[in-house]
Parts: sequence; structure tokens; C-alpha cells
Amino acid sequence: MQKSLTLDDIATQAGVSRATASRVLNDRPHVRDEVRERVWQVIQETGYQPHPVARSLASQRTGIIGLVIPHTTEGFFTDPYFPYLTQGIAYTCNEHDYIISLFLIQTQEDERKLYPRISRGLLDGVIVQVGAIGDRFIDALLKGTIPSVVVGRPQHHPEASYVDVDNITGAYNAVMHLLQLGRKRVATITGDMDTTAGLDREEGYRRALRKRGLPVEEDLIVHGDFTEISGYYGMQRLLPYEPDAVFAGSDMMAMGAIRAIKQANLSVPEDIAIVGYDDLLPDRMISPPLTTIHQPIHRVGVKAVEILLDIVQKEKEPPRRIIFDTKLIVRESCGSSAST
Repeated sequence: MQKSLTLDDIATQAGVSRATASRVLNDRPHVRDEVRERVWQVIQETGYQPHPVARSLASQRTGIIGLVIPHTTEGFFTDPYFPYLTQGIAYTCNEHDYIISLFLIQTQEDERKLYPRISRGLLDGVIVQVGAIGDRFIDALLKGTIPSVVVGRPQHHPEASYVDVDNITGAYNAVMHLLQLGRKRVATITGDMDTTAGLDREEGYRRALRKRGLPVEEDLIVHGDFTEISGYYGMQRLLPYEPDAVFAGSDMMAMGAIRAIKQANLSVPEDIAIVGYDDLLPDRMISPPLTTIHQPIHRVGVKAVEILLDIVQKEKEPPRRIIFDTKLIVRESCGSSAST
């Protein structure tokens, strides 16, 4: 961003009046859609940020961090991943006397409206949960100057600072455990394939099969979206191919898969062994207790805040990338009670 840029410069580059540029920046009505889009394109390309009164304070800090979650309100409150992540972020913000401002975005229109609100200098930095690959919101953030950290590995942004877990190795260990137990036809229900987590966990599944010299049967791979219902329907699609084990890319999908197996008058783990991913659900929610891959989501949230505050203080530093290890937690759903 060129720090000397003014609102007049933005208006000139967009070919509009200063008043029109101001209305767009402040999300005011009475601006044609094509004009609004043109102004925002200039703002995002230049990384322009206005400087409100809050930024004129000697500290140059607002004490507020934005947390951006690309998810529906329902998904945010029903998927256990987000409460664990938010708890880690909130705990660390409290430790450093920071306040969290939560933003949920569901559509591209939400993205378009959100960027001007967080780029007005009212936030010291932003933590954003990685969403669909090609997420334009991360593009806009990185073109601007507001400090940011991504939770999850962004696919096409090598310049981004991020915190993630080793999803490939986690999935690999899950599938290898099933194979070592003597399972012959291991299927998988993947997460959302528009996310790096979904892609990486499928890659871990494929690597485990290749390591054992087994063919990858595409009929044994179905795509879900991390939700229970996608696990349920995914398992229904797999049943005709007679898998004897399934690696589900999330515990929620594993719950749905177990429900489909039981409705088909089959048993877990005698007929089909199940391994999930997350280790965020209480044991009582799944019967039999679920073998899963533990990922330290609370620690991810803590580290995301620590990195962001470091960036806020030091500014021009190379990107930070932290990858946490995962751990296989063995319970009854895989047919083995031995810990690894």
C-alpha cells in the first residue's frame, strides 16, 4: 500500500467523485452496483486504508482483533471445531488485554461488505479461518496493510502467515492403523475438497495405501463437507462397495457414517471399522467410542493470536508458519483397544 494515498486518489483512479468514493467506503446507499464494484476494486488493488481518529492516538493501537469465520451461523454454533478454536483465541486475547470482534461470512456479498469494515483502521489485526480455496477475502487482506494470520494452510498464498496441523500425516496414520489391523478395503469420506484440510486428508489416505502397495479404488472415495449429514450420505454411497473400514475426515462425518452403518444392520467395528479426525466430541456422543486423530485446536487458536500480536509489534517480518503435530487416539470403533 502507498501510504500517501488519499480518498481523492481512490476517487480519481475509479473515475468517480470524492463523495461517491466516500459513500462506497462507508457502505452507504444510492450508488450503482457497477460503480460500487469499480471503487472497491481500486481499494482492494491498492490496499488503501482510511485513518480514523482512533489511529491518531499516540499508541496507534485499538486493542481489538477481528476473527473472521467463513461459515454459517448455524455451522459456527453446531460444529465443535469453532468453539475450541474461539476459546483458544479468546483466552489469549484476554491474557494480552485484547478484545475479539467476530465476523461470520457466508457469501461473496458478505465478503464484499466485510472488507471495508475491517480496513477502516478499527482493528489492530485479523485472524481468518481459511475457507474455500481461492477465498477472495484473504486476497484482499494480503493486498492491504492490516496484519493478519490465517488458521489453516491457504492454498495459493505463500506470503501469508498461518497456523495449521499436519493433516497429511494425521490422515496417513489413521489409515495405516486400519491397515495394520488387517482391514483390506479401507474407504474414506473426505472433507470439503475446496479446502486444504480436505485435500490434505485425502492425500494422507492415498499415501497410506501406496505405502502398503495397495491400489487406490476411486469407488472407495466419497466427498463430504465435514458435516454429520454428509458422513451419513457418504457412508450410504460406500456400502454397496463393501468396505471393511472407513477413515472419515472429521468426527462429525464419522458420527453420520456410524448411523448409516447401523441402519444397514451392520456393526461397528465388527463389520466396518471407523476412524475419525478431530477428537473434539465427548465420548458419550458416539457409540462405540471413536478412534480418531487428535488435533490441538485450542493451541492453534492460542498460537494464531501470539503470531498476530508479534506481527502487529514488529510489522515488516517474513511470514510465520506453524504446523502442529497430530496424534492417533485409539478407542473401540476401530476394533483395537491398544494405544499407539
